[in-house]
Order: sequence, then C-alpha cells, then structure tokens
Amino acid sequence: MTTRLGAVALAVLLLGSTPGTGVASGQPAWHDCVTGPDDEVGAQLAAVGARCAEITVPLDYRRPDGRTVTLAIARRAATDRAHRLGTLLVNTGGPGPSRDGVFLVAQGIPPIAHGAPEVAARYDLVGVDPRFFGLSAPLECGWPTNLALRNAQYASPDRASFERSAADARDLASRCADKADVLPHASTRNIARDLDRVRAALGERKVSYLGWSYGTYLGAVYTQLFPTRLDRVVLDSAIAPDAYGPAAFRETAPADAAALADWARWAAARDATYRLGATTGAVLAAVGSLDRGAPFTVGTHRIERAMVAGLLLTVDDTDASYAEFAAQVRVLVDAARGQVVTPTPALAAKLALYEKPEVTPEFGFSATTANQCADRAASRDPETYYRDIRDHLAAEPLYGPLARDITPCAFWPTSPVEPPTAITTGHPALIVGASGDPSTPYPGQRALRRAMGGSRMITLDRAYRHGVYLFDGAACVDGAVDRYLLTGVLPPADVTCSR
Repeated sequence: MTTRLGAVALAVLLLGSTPGTGVASGQPAWHDCVTGPDDEVGAQLAAVGARCAEITVPLDYRRPDGRTVTLAIARRAATDRAHRLGTLLVNTGGPGPSRDGVFLVAQGIPPIAHGAPEVAARYDLVGVDPRFFGLSAPLECGWPTNLALRNAQYASPDRASFERSAADARDLASRCADKADVLPHASTRNIARDLDRVRAALGERKVSYLGWSYGTYLGAVYTQLFPTRLDRVVLDSAIAPDAYGPAAFRETAPADAAALADWARWAAARDATYRLGATTGAVLAAVGSLDRGAPFTVGTHRIERAMVAGLLLTVDDTDASYAEFAAQVRVLVDAARGQVVTPTPALAAKLALYEKPEVTPEFGFSATTANQCADRAASRDPETYYRDIRDHLAAEPLYGPLARDITPCAFWPTSPVEPPTAITTGHPALIVGASGDPSTPYPGQRALRRAMGGSRMITLDRAYRHGVYLFDGAACVDGAVDRYLLTGVLPPADVTCSR
C-alpha cells in the first residue's frame, strides 16, 4: 500500500495553506500537466490526452472558512462523447498519489484503455492526489528511507528487536512534531470530503468510483458520507471496514503464510530449477532456515533475523513474480548456509533501500502514517504490542511479529479529531477480491461485503494476489466489472470466478 511521485515548491511543501476567506469555487482551470522538464508523470499524462488542474479545499472541514489545501487533479476526457456515462474517479491505492492514476488507468497498470477500452471511452477518468500526497500539499517529515523501511518492514521476533522497533517508531513520530497543526486533518474522512469537492468542481451531480486497496476504504467512506453523490462503485482488494488505521496489517499474518505456502507449492514443482525442495513442506523448511541462520551476509548486506519476514512477503502469484521471488529465496538460503552469494538485481535494489539514509519524498512514508494515525486511535502503551506479538507467536511464528509490530502512531504528536467512519451504507457497490489476497485478507473483504448491504462480490478463487480487476487478466472478473460500469446493473448474486 505505498506509492511514488511528488516534488513541488517549498510553499506547497509547507502545505500551501494560509489563512483564507474560503474555498475557491467555479470550474477548474485546466492546463497542461507537465510542471517542468523533469516531470515524467506530467509528460505521460499529456501523452494520453489528460489535462490537469488544482482546486482548494478546507484544511479543517469544521472551519470551512479557514486554512486551505490545494489538491492536484487530472482528467482524461471520454473519447466517445456521444455515449458518455459521466466521470469515473479512480484511486489506485497506497494511500499515495493518484493524479497519475489517469495515466495508469489510461496506459499503464491497471490499463483501462487497453483492458477495458469501452469503459475508458465512455467515462472521463479523473485522478486526484489525496491531500498531503504527490502534488497535493505534500506532507514530509524528513524520514530517512532506511529508518522508515526498518520500521515498516522489520519484525520484532524477540525483545531486543521489539525495543529497537519501539525506539525507531518514537524517533519517526518525533520528526513530525512540528506539523502537529495539520496532522489531525490527514484522515480518510477528509480525503473523502475532498473528493466530493472535486465532484462539485467538475460540475457533476453524481460520479462513479473505482478504487484498489486503500482506495476501497476511501471509496467505502465516501459512499457512507455522500451516498447520493455516487452512481457506480467498484472496490477491488478491499480492506476490512474496521481495520484501516495504525493496525492496518494486524490480521495479515495468516494470509501471508498461506500465500507463502502457495509459492512453495509452485517452487516445489520446479525443484530442478530452484533446488529448494521437491515438496511444499521441503521448500517451507528451506525458508525456515533463514530465520534460524540469521544473521548472514548477502553480498555487502547484513541480513538480520528481524528482516526475514519482510523479505518473504508476496503480493502477486504470476509465474514471473514467483520466479523472481524463488530466485531471491535461493540466494538467501545459500547465504544462510554460509555460502558467498550475489543478490539478484531486484533483491540488491531492495536491500540498498534498507540502507539508504536519504529522504525519499516520493515514497510518502510520513504522509501514509499521518493518514493512518488520523483515522483511528492507537494504544500508547508499547507493552500492548509486545504482548500481542507474544500471544500470537505460536500461531503466527514468521509473520505475526511483523504484522502486529508497534508503529509511530503509538507515539504520534496528535490524536484523531473524529471517530472512525462506521460503514453501514446500503448503496450498491461491486466488491472484487482474490480469495488468497495476502495484503487485504479475504475475511476482511467479506466483512466489507456484509457492511455494504447493497453490494455484490466477485471472488477470484485460489488466487494469491493483491489487485484483481485488470491486474490478473481473469476474463470472468474483468467482464463482470466492465458490465457493471457500463450498465449500472450488479450481478444478481455473489460470483466466484476461476482462472
């Protein structure tokens, strides 16, 4: 759930937010999306015919005439104007920049113009950088990349690891203290309110919505707050309605373990290539040696025990992804056995990030955490996290110490100013998911299906991936979503698809 992009002037970096007399009204002033000679995303947006604009919204919706935030938006107009169905707001997850979502949906991943050309032809596709991400008043607390990744990707399998995780989380939180005046306003509720301001600025009575991953929670909150402003709603790889916040990944360990076992089954069938074992159990035993063998060295990189779980996460069950993952595991297993190894290029790049001391603004680490901390309150007692890890260690030996680890929200400078949104809407929606999704586990997706009483669900069975519609290529899924977006008619009942 992380993304890329970003860079604007210092005034915008500091929120572009000054005391004001209200929110600008009227149609957005559309312009070329290219902000400068090095703006690759802007150039890509321009290449597919998108135009960009900015609108202003309240920093704090309780004070609508106070400080404002500038949002960056992009729109690719429907090409079949005679049969235009309206505007489709697209959020590609993260949370992170989605202005580039118009480029992604138009030409990249997910490729709507290629994979769903009629949908792209009949909708204006609109992407919005959520507040504090991308070009929308980016929030950056100056988190070093290595420290942020260590906090996000390292587990706490023992007391020493947990103490270091807690110290890192406290350090990261302290770096955001000087932004305490804006941190409480980073919530998903406010991002949903922002989307409705975008809808109004576009002159639309209603909009349709398509979101993946975090975009599903945003879409559910938007639907709950503004049910009369929405037409068709598609939520792919959904987050449980009560999960998002500081403990967003707390329940992912069983799904991560199931996905690892699916990869192990795949690798066992290719033992001649990867030499990790001829059975699923043998491959998993080889993987288990990493935890027992740490610390060990991969090239110039030291692999500690706390790193192992984060290095063994999968999100895509394609042959290509599994092959790259198997090659990485082969390197790690050999290194744990004391051999001198050379990491694959992908593994080398990952490990280099773990050691990078510079800030990487396009990762949006601090903005993502601000969003999570603003959505739900977190326990301020570090011991509650360590007890939770220990209580589940027998059932979740590998991934539990990662999924349940302490986060900067335990030390955050501010607290949420609103309660989380209770999702109870009966508005129609189409929920899409993979039964083995390791990032947003299937039980949580089913929970959202139940919470949104007017919804239907399409499940891609025995798929261990995150992101289904247009990502997987399953005709059963893509066809059902396309039909709904084009006709507005939900399936009469939940549907289970296979590849």
